[in-house]
Amino acid sequence: MNAIVIQQAGGPEVLQLRPQPKPTPAAHEVLIRVHAAGVNRPDVLMRQGKYAGSGDVAGLVPGLEIAGTIEIAGTDVTRWHPGDAVCALLPAGGYAEYAVVDARHCLPVPAVLSMIEAAALPETVFTVWHNVFQRGNLQPGETLLVHGGSSGIGTTAIQLARALGSPVAITAGDEAKCSACRELGADWAINYKAEDFEEVLNAEGVDVVLDMIGGDYIAKNLRLLKDDGRLVFINAMQGAKGEFNALEVMRRRLSITGSTLRPRSADFKAALAAEVEKHVWPLIAAGKFRPVMYKTFPLAEASAAHELMESSAHIGKIVLEVNVAD
Repeated sequence: MNAIVIQQAGGPEVLQLRPQPKPTPAAHEVLIRVHAAGVNRPDVLMRQGKYAGSGDVAGLVPGLEIAGTIEIAGTDVTRWHPGDAVCALLPAGGYAEYAVVDARHCLPVPAVLSMIEAAALPETVFTVWHNVFQRGNLQPGETLLVHGGSSGIGTTAIQLARALGSPVAITAGDEAKCSACRELGADWAINYKAEDFEEVLNAEGVDVVLDMIGGDYIAKNLRLLKDDGRLVFINAMQGAKGEFNALEVMRRRLSITGSTLRPRSADFKAALAAEVEKHVWPLIAAGKFRPVMYKTFPLAEASAAHELMESSAHIGKIVLEVNVAD
């Protein structure tokens, strides 16, 4: 089979299409013929050798989410059978014609979505569900602030929060991105290059912040939180360090947390998959959530997909098309 292999930690050019052995599933795994693979910010960090738990990336096949059809089900697998259409979360290996996945980390492709759309779901939806609704404990009627609102994570968070009854504020880098977020349901869309989000939202306040920026946003986020508010980090693109007033955290009972998904245990991801299927899949079936698609690339052009991801010019998801003839 063909796969995209990281030659060494570095820029997009280190992603090369190479022949690789076709993987064999263990008893608890399934072999998936990949139709499409989502491209995510952690893939970029993995390529650079900076993603949590990635270690030495030379020879690694990136890719954390796929959609395709099951070709072989391991001997212990009872739910899935050859020919089933699934999307799946995996720790790596998605940029390939075939991938093996823990069977518990697969979900059925929703009937209302294409394979390409389904490939845009697992990493993003799992991340948002865990960080916004589990760690952040967002409740109906509480206000969510999402930085990077036009990203795959952001467009997912907007739709899920609105579908479950929460007002949403976002920040984004230009008016086109802000407009797209408003169309998805954002109540406040703030162009951070033209306005200070803290000033805009100061009178309102927010209950949960989903932050992938860090840096000088940290203190602003904490000042914006209402009493008992929660700040959740999923990245720190502008810096991992920031100053804040610990006494204010104590006085207003604020919570600061965060997570990365890839290093978590297989059992944790299986439990999260079950929660996502229970709570999010019905929203997809009801037409209340659909991944926002920006552009697809052939598998061989993964480096171009990464260049686009790093430019931050996109709105929504970038996906690689793999076995498109199927």
